[in-house]
Formats: sequence, C-alpha cells, structure tokens
Amino acid sequence: MTLTPRSVPRIAGLLLAAGGGRRLGGRPKALLTHRGRPLVEHAVRALREGGCEVIHVVLGASADLVRERAQLPGCVLVDNPEWAEGMGSSLRAGLASLAAGALPVDAALVSLVDQPGIGAQAVARVRSAYRSRDSLAAASYEGKRGHPVLFGADRWAGIAAGAVGDQGARDYLKAHRDAITLVDCSDVAEPYDIDTEADLAHLE
Repeated sequence: MTLTPRSVPRIAGLLLAAGGGRRLGGRPKALLTHRGRPLVEHAVRALREGGCEVIHVVLGASADLVRERAQLPGCVLVDNPEWAEGMGSSLRAGLASLAAGALPVDAALVSLVDQPGIGAQAVARVRSAYRSRDSLAAASYEGKRGHPVLFGADRWAGIAAGAVGDQGARDYLKAHRDAITLVDCSDVAEPYDIDTEADLAHLE
C-alpha cells in the first residue's frame, strides 16, 4: 500500500470557551442557555457543520460543570487553568493541544463561544480561504475584521508567542495584515458578543 499526501487539508475547529462571564455575574459563557441548550453546543455545531472534522474546545471557568452539562461528543476538551489571564492563554492552550493531537492538522479555525450570531455558513466561508499551512484568513463584517479566524499551522508558534492577556492574536494579525485574506460574511452572520446583561437579549 502506497501512502500519499492528503489531498484535502485538515482544518481543525478551535473553540475558545473558557471565559468566566465577569460582567455577567460570574456565569460562565459556555453554559449560557440558547435555544434550550448550552451556548458551547451551538458553537461546536457551527464548527462541525462548517466543515471542521477535528474540534478542540478550550475550557476554563467551571470546566467541570461544562463537562457535566454540555453534550460535546467527538470533541477534544482542553483545560486552561490560566483562563483568568485572558483569551491569550486559551489560544496558546488550544494551539498546543492541536499541535500535540493524534491527527495532523493543517490549520486552525478559531471561533469564540460568546458569538452565537456566527454560524456554519461563516465557518465554511473562512475555511474555504485555506491555501497552505502559511494561510491567514478572517471573516469580515462591513469591512471590519472579526471571527472566525483561520491560522495555517506554520504560523502557530509565532501566534502563540505573542498571545498574552486579552489580546489573543490581535498583535500578530496587525503585524501581518498584508498576509490576511478577508472573507466577507456580513450577509450570513452577525458578530455581536455576549458580554453584558444587556447582550443576553440576543439569546433565545
């Protein structure tokens, strides 16, 4: 039997779901209810239906409760004990988990658990922007860069090195803006965040 290179790239979904909901009275965002189920389940479904065959979910605040209450079959659940430091620590943990995973991955498509207005269509569009392990792509809304974001595997080390505090990959993306393929998703998604009590009105 002759082994041949994969003809189809493997794009992993990386869901950052560790936030503690400080401005929501300490309710972890992953467990906020939307359409009768925890928000984390909706975010995972968007990644899966958008074409991500491997999904790693970074947990932090109330990780044990999320494991108990959410149904996340087939996902790799990654604990981030440093979640309170901000999104940067979760991004580092997630990229490290993908790099050490059993299946080789060509790129990570990163999404946030608190953006239920971004569904499978936006995921699929950004995923389709993959060209090589050096790819950088991001959804855009009315010309402004947003999530999900696609990071080719060759860029993970550089992204992780600069992922501190709540910045995530922001500084890296600014420094490499000329390499980013922007994918307009304005017609298929809404990039609002669930950050405050007022934002809960977006949930159903």
